[in-house]
Amino acid sequence: MSIARKPGFAYDGKTLSADGLPLPELAERFGTPLYVYSGPLLRENFRLLREPFAGADPMVAYSVKANSNLAVLDLLHREGAYFDIVSGGELKRVLKAGIPADRAIFAGVGKTAAEMRAALRAGVMEFNLESEQEAERLAAVAKSLRRRADVAIRINPNVDAKTHKYITTGKTENKFGISLDRALRLARRIAEEMPALNLAGLHCHIGSQILDSSIHPNVVAIVMDFVDEVERATGGKLDTLNFGGGYGIAYERGQQPLDLRPFAEALLPELKKRGLRLILEPGRSIAAPAGLLLSRVEYVKPGDAKTFVVLDAAMTELLRPALYRAYHEILPVEKHPMPQGLVDFVGPVCETGDFLALDREAFVPHEGDLIAVMDAGAYGFVMASNYNTRPMPPEVLVDGGEAHLVRKRQTYGDLLRLESIPPRSAGAPNT
Repeated sequence: MSIARKPGFAYDGKTLSADGLPLPELAERFGTPLYVYSGPLLRENFRLLREPFAGADPMVAYSVKANSNLAVLDLLHREGAYFDIVSGGELKRVLKAGIPADRAIFAGVGKTAAEMRAALRAGVMEFNLESEQEAERLAAVAKSLRRRADVAIRINPNVDAKTHKYITTGKTENKFGISLDRALRLARRIAEEMPALNLAGLHCHIGSQILDSSIHPNVVAIVMDFVDEVERATGGKLDTLNFGGGYGIAYERGQQPLDLRPFAEALLPELKKRGLRLILEPGRSIAAPAGLLLSRVEYVKPGDAKTFVVLDAAMTELLRPALYRAYHEILPVEKHPMPQGLVDFVGPVCETGDFLALDREAFVPHEGDLIAVMDAGAYGFVMASNYNTRPMPPEVLVDGGEAHLVRKRQTYGDLLRLESIPPRSAGAPNT
């Protein structure tokens, strides 16, 4: 009897594979740097996230900003996902993937009037309001289109999510959400003064990469008390409660991903008591473990204190280490005898901050070896750039035993196509 293969990335003998396809073959076929995603692992992560909340039949609105490739969106749509979008461009992506607009929730602190009009015309499910000023603008836009917009007020409960300061979103010093006092006043205004808006629910997202399982249960009590307060103040009934995402994964060995069971145990009875429909907005926990960045070693440069392994991937492909000092495990694609030492894995970009790992006690590969940067399926390609005029890498989705090229590698022609030089007569004469 054969044993079912666990989805994702694993060594077949001495070679790292993606759902049974050897990564060296993908590198040969598509080149490096290269993003590789596992379709089976995307599905499994989506299903595992739903399980603790199954009793509430949650709407799981995948956070498009984590990984917005059309193939990823299509795959999750077929799993039953809704979608959390934060820009007009992400709305375009959802629609291009064949996803109905009424499965999209429009979040984000800086929605323009043009984005609001596009979302209203498309028929998005709900808008998450980040400020009183945004509510006023949306009400005016909706009125001009003779539409009524369902909205949820994003509350800021002033809770420390105990995560990196750049991805904490639930404290008063963060730009996200509205304090409880201000949110209550806005709820009254919507009910009494803004007929173009329908207050459908509340939204609360306090940060990303949360690993402390006590955080969310503590927030449940605050949010539920506020639900009751809003309903008393407005005389209405809320339909939805959006508890955001931010569920941490195990980037480092020895870490444990966030245990969602305490959160679900605290939340589900309160939802049932109030008849609220639950919305969740995960991104990283679904996409990050399902992707890796494949890179080739260009040079191995010995130093006096450590060894610099110069890769063909850089901060232009994966910004998280340079931006957050984020940790990603780095693995050799093919195991062979290698010395160990203190290593910086760096890229060719002309910046000291261009690195994928610093001061790592790790293997020292050989020139030409392939390495895999793990857990790069979220906030990888979406944060990539063309700095140093570097074309963006391709993306490959492994699914059904095949490797599908779901984004072509950029060319230099692609990079230069939108630029032009003014006629010589428009400037100073040649010298």
